[in-house]
Amino acid sequence: MGRAGKRPAWPVRVWRWYRARRKAKKPPWLIRLLRRKGVQLSPRAERYLAWAETLAEVGLLFWLIITYVTVRMTVPTGSMIPAILPGDSFFVDILSYHFREPAPGRIVVFWFLEELRVAGVRPGSPAAEAGLQKGDYLVAPGRWDLGVGGEPVPSLRTLARRIQAAQGSTLEFTVLREITAREAQVVTCYVRVPPGAKDLGDLGVDYKARRARYVKRLIAKGGQTVQIAPGGKVLVDGMPLPPLADRVYARTGLGIRYGTEPTLVPPGHLFVLGDNTLNSYDSRYWGFVPEEDFIGCPFFRVWPFARFGPMNGYFWSGLF
Repeated sequence: MGRAGKRPAWPVRVWRWYRARRKAKKPPWLIRLLRRKGVQLSPRAERYLAWAETLAEVGLLFWLIITYVTVRMTVPTGSMIPAILPGDSFFVDILSYHFREPAPGRIVVFWFLEELRVAGVRPGSPAAEAGLQKGDYLVAPGRWDLGVGGEPVPSLRTLARRIQAAQGSTLEFTVLREITAREAQVVTCYVRVPPGAKDLGDLGVDYKARRARYVKRLIAKGGQTVQIAPGGKVLVDGMPLPPLADRVYARTGLGIRYGTEPTLVPPGHLFVLGDNTLNSYDSRYWGFVPEEDFIGCPFFRVWPFARFGPMNGYFWSGLF
């Protein structure tokens, strides 16, 4: 005779627990809400709503991951050769930089304003009075000669801060204006900035902006002084930056205006350079990255397979 009360084997217990959980599982919250409101739903409608809720939850999870945890990106240019080659694909560490700051010498990813075009100018506004026109480019790819306040505009935040600093005075806008389909010219307009103006909208300008993720090497942070010394060595606060002690960066060339002399990085900003210094559009040309536009640091390369693995100083990998 078998022993009374003998427990079933653990696979049987797990299966029974799983079936009980499935039977006891509550309907999706949307269906429960509609039922409480007295809405009668057919079984088919409930299935569709359950699927819609699942898709919404997956979409929310995906958004949270790419916003606060990590993002995958591919580099199309050679500005970071040899550390990153054209076509390299990697994941970016976003999460840890909610709790710490990036260290000079690391490769960083940030938002860069590649294009800013006037979509419309409101009649009677300060911009209209100054002569700004629909179609003018305040920022265009590779055009270091455009800008506001006599300097290029790498970020919408940078532009907003210049407008706010110029309240009650005039601000110089150097724009690219298309004359014909094949001809354009650089035009300078002086815009009156009313007290309280905070952005382009307050000047009467509607605009279209295009941003892109850029990958460069962080050289200095706000409050530090940076210089590419004669000979190409990078100095931070007058001393060589250890990770870059053996590297040389170009300090001469058309459009280079920052870093050739001791340059103080404004508080809340970053100074970045591309490793492939002769083929990199970086802080030497357009200035400083607002810390708010910093995204994170590459940490794991997934393509090509020949270079698969950690990178950028993560998990004892090299910085180059």
